[in-house]
Amino acid sequence: MKIAYISTYPPRECGLATFNQNLIKAINANLNKESVQSTMVIALNSTDNENEYAYPDEVKQVIRQNIKEDYTAAAEFINNSDADICVLQHEFGIYGGEEGLYVLPFINQVEKPMISILHTVLREPSFLQRSIIREIANRSSKIVVMSRKAIQFLVNIYQIPREKIQFIEHGVPDLEAREPKETQKKMGLEGKRILLTFGLISRNKGLETVVKALPLIIEQHPETVYVILGNTHPGVLKQSGEEYRDYLKELAQELGVADHLVFMNRFVEEDELVDYLAAADLYITPYLNEAQITSGTLSYAVGAGAAVLSTPYWHAQELLSDDRGYLFNFKDHKNLALIVNELLSDQEELQSFKTRAYEYGLHLRWPKIGQSYIDVIHKAVKHPDYSDKILRQIIDPGLMPKFSLDYVMHLTDDTGIFQHAKFGIPNRKEGYCLDDNSRALLMALMAYQETGSQEALRLMPIYLSYIHDMQLENGDFRNFLSFSRAYLDEHGSEDSFGRTIWALGYLIYAAPNRSFVEFGRELFFNSIPHFKKLKHLRGTVNVLIGLSYYLKVHPYDETVRGELDILTARLVNAYRNNSTEGWNWFETQMTYDNGLFPLALLHVAEITESTEAKEIALESLKHIEKVTWHGNIVNPVGNNGWYSKNDKAMPLYDQQAIELMAMVLMYSQAYVVTKESSYIKKMFSCYMWFMGENSLRIPLYDNETKGCADGLHDAGINRNQGAESTLAYLIAHLVVLHALKFDHEPHPDQRKKVLLLR
Repeated sequence: MKIAYISTYPPRECGLATFNQNLIKAINANLNKESVQSTMVIALNSTDNENEYAYPDEVKQVIRQNIKEDYTAAAEFINNSDADICVLQHEFGIYGGEEGLYVLPFINQVEKPMISILHTVLREPSFLQRSIIREIANRSSKIVVMSRKAIQFLVNIYQIPREKIQFIEHGVPDLEAREPKETQKKMGLEGKRILLTFGLISRNKGLETVVKALPLIIEQHPETVYVILGNTHPGVLKQSGEEYRDYLKELAQELGVADHLVFMNRFVEEDELVDYLAAADLYITPYLNEAQITSGTLSYAVGAGAAVLSTPYWHAQELLSDDRGYLFNFKDHKNLALIVNELLSDQEELQSFKTRAYEYGLHLRWPKIGQSYIDVIHKAVKHPDYSDKILRQIIDPGLMPKFSLDYVMHLTDDTGIFQHAKFGIPNRKEGYCLDDNSRALLMALMAYQETGSQEALRLMPIYLSYIHDMQLENGDFRNFLSFSRAYLDEHGSEDSFGRTIWALGYLIYAAPNRSFVEFGRELFFNSIPHFKKLKHLRGTVNVLIGLSYYLKVHPYDETVRGELDILTARLVNAYRNNSTEGWNWFETQMTYDNGLFPLALLHVAEITESTEAKEIALESLKHIEKVTWHGNIVNPVGNNGWYSKNDKAMPLYDQQAIELMAMVLMYSQAYVVTKESSYIKKMFSCYMWFMGENSLRIPLYDNETKGCADGLHDAGINRNQGAESTLAYLIAHLVVLHALKFDHEPHPDQRKKVLLLR
């Protein structure tokens, strides 16, 4: 069995690096020589210098934390290797991107089975943190945690199936300590009573609690010293230098205990560390809050048979249960001093604690822990389909959240829908716009049509009223309105005009009552004189879609049909003038709302049965596919620069929700026109972009708010949830619901069963 390990690695001074090295040794101790020789480590560096560390031979590839190309290269390396499985260590701080987001596209490029070890599981994760852990779990055959509290969190907070989770305790060195007096002499602390803390130093370790307890301890035991063993955390050192260590020194000076505080500012190897732990009278972890799911230092202390005092953080509550240690309250130096004095005065009690810890630590030693990992790894290699990766190859309505208008109602008041939101809170300062209220009307009509939603029915008059209020006497429209209901422009954009005609055309096609139809017809016909004035193609394609819906219910209206023919000719001419070999497009650039171009011509083809419109629509659709599809993942043209005819590469970010909405609509209509089921499959893949099937493997749809993030950036997502993105998601969702009813399977009762993408 050949294993690829993905983590930090020595000589990098990092708890995960040490853990990873120990895990490899523990697993290799249970494997044959050939497997040991084929050990493969993918090491993560913290800087852009790939030669930052002098790694040993087992490190075959280096990932620089913030260099995205390194993740792709590492995935390719693993895929081309003879590794049977990957073991991934996860901690938010070791991967690049927001909250370590770069780990997600990486693990989804790796084609080998995978198990993942979670070193941090938060009780109150952010949207992004929760999404990252869920996706790691989806991709992994098993995820390993080192505390039972973590299992509770993963099941109840992250909704990860219990059967996906494996509990394996943190391993400890398989070493016996030297005689304590020999180590005390080496430390220069002969005859002292030693309190010890070790590990990378940072403010969250709460070391000042022990320093504050020293005066009370020294009153009864003047021979006591507090030894802080370890370097300052590299991240802290980079940001704040030795500010925290200096603070502890100054505090000790103020309290008159400076001579009782000993810093050993260095990184120690495990054999030496075990000696220090055994030489200490008491080992203390005074962390400041309970949110510590795993502590390697605590495990090492118990494994070495130390008498341990700790604040009641989660891992300590578990590991020190059954009288294996003492707990004291957070920041409570008086309580700590009381316990220390009692134990230092009762040598028999102190020794009994050490004995219980040592005996428990025997089953934590790395060779035994290594065998537990091997059992998990064997199952993952034998059953790689435990991973949810296979689910990405099917159309499954079960992957779609329940349709909800909660967030839209949150964004809507009696005037209309607000343009923007800060996170999930309406931003009233930005007011309203015609674009979004027209989209909102379209969405509400579709929602009522698909689900019979009474909420959608109640929302329609609000959006219609806004459109009515923004129409000028000449039939044109304003766009922006402040929260105080002041008009902010005299004439809106062609985009907002076109989207409004689309919504009005759809209203006439799908209105739930005659009153809405008559209201919509009046607004629609007032605007017709402006169709010929359109200069930009995006306004044109939006209007064409609206005209097509109108003609579905009024096919013999010669006025509207004439307008449709004029605008169609304009769009066809633009294609003929700009399309060349390798560039089957309507302009010299692909910018935004690109899917609406073929969508408009597909609607025209349905109405007019025009062969030319259909051919151009499908040619331009294929051009979008050539530009945006990478395997089963769609990457729409990013808004960070657009994509010009002679550009060598397409801007990948910032990706916008309206692009995917347009593509979902485009594929749905392509199926209507051609009856080719492959378009339904592609439509669903585009929809799944919102659910996390994108280049960063992170969902933009927020299950908590029922809104949608405003964009996908190279290092994360825009967590604001404005109207445009949320409406784009909801429209895409409704299109998929409708499309899944199409008769593209043999039996009606099977319409909602999965369709294989291949």
